[in-house]
Amino acid sequence: MKKDNSIILDVHETPNPFTWLTLSFQHLFAMFGATILVPFLVGLDPAVALVSSGLGTLAFILITKGQVPAYLGSSFAFIAPIIAATAAEGPGAAMVGSFMAGIVYGIVALLIKGAGYKWIMKLLPPVVVGPVIIVIGLGLASVAVDMAMNNPDGEYSLTYFSVALVTLAITIGCSIFLKGFFSLIPVLLGIAGGYFYALSIGLVNFANVIKAPIFEKPDFIIPFINYSPTLSLEIFLLMVPVAVVTLSEHIGHQLVLGKVVGRDFIQKPGLHRSILGDGVATIIASLIGGPPNTTYGENIGVLAITRVYSVFIIGGAAVLAILFGFIGKITALISSIPTPVMGGVSILLFGIIASSGLRMMVDSKVDLGNNRNLIISSVILVIGIGGALVKVPGFELQGMALSAIIGIVLNLVLPGANKQTETETI
Repeated sequence: MKKDNSIILDVHETPNPFTWLTLSFQHLFAMFGATILVPFLVGLDPAVALVSSGLGTLAFILITKGQVPAYLGSSFAFIAPIIAATAAEGPGAAMVGSFMAGIVYGIVALLIKGAGYKWIMKLLPPVVVGPVIIVIGLGLASVAVDMAMNNPDGEYSLTYFSVALVTLAITIGCSIFLKGFFSLIPVLLGIAGGYFYALSIGLVNFANVIKAPIFEKPDFIIPFINYSPTLSLEIFLLMVPVAVVTLSEHIGHQLVLGKVVGRDFIQKPGLHRSILGDGVATIIASLIGGPPNTTYGENIGVLAITRVYSVFIIGGAAVLAILFGFIGKITALISSIPTPVMGGVSILLFGIIASSGLRMMVDSKVDLGNNRNLIISSVILVIGIGGALVKVPGFELQGMALSAIIGIVLNLVLPGANKQTETETI
């Protein structure tokens, strides 16, 4: 394949050591805020989330034969189910539910391996997956804005918001105006600039950094050691339906990533391999007490901005994440980054997720002049972003999962699906 002149580093190209380390750090920082935010919200150890994301990413790279430059981090789709499962039966039950969700990925991967991928592409075409990805991005918009403008007490703070805006401005400015090496690390420069601005106005607290030990074992939750795994229908119904959302998200990410990198990852190494890699990453996380993993749109955004697609850089970020999970000083230092700094970066990166869904629909030539497509996308967007839920005793189906399932059902039952061309579906 002839290399596109716009590509700085292609998938299998190896950077020099300094560039390798720097760009791996950028991917680490891009995923860091979201990856540790999820365990904070659900009551798990952020250090375990770092370790599980690194191990999961390395497993994903291995399973996909080093052909897909994707980073896997904590999934936001599982936040509410993990909280509910933990409240009902403890953190061990949430891990069992995560394990079952990972098994669903494996089953789907086997079905795709045996029957091909076209059936799932028809089940989850761009008219369904695109709006679901938009829901994921815009559903996180409130998280980014809250991080950007609210203080730890949840109250509006102009000081905090100024930090977020400075961080966002630096990130955008570096992305657009810098040339050469520095144009490759706008996210890292944005976080660094926002951090120093926050430091200058007294928002950085080094107390935890000073107290933290150099080496510290994460608070792993191991089955048969910390808890006795038990299967429960309630936990199954809480956790497994969310796999529909993350499968939609995964397919969308693979399609968007393929557009960004200029390769067809659905065909090679194959959708079954990437789905299996995602499932194995979630299973690994469930076995050590981390939240389920999923491919990260934030890191796809970094790839799109930098045009550096080397899988070695992604692998380097995974190794750094594992190491940082065991180094107390570094974890505490990174944790000292004020929330509005990560909020400022998240405004851009979460927006890129939503824009990626829109781009998928445009690239797939989804005709919104067609009432069928308009209805499907409209219903998914309002139900998902609006936070609709179905709640009965012992069962709850929320926003993203509900919107994805309703979108799938509408796509199957509304007439006119057979009029779509192969290119529109894929």
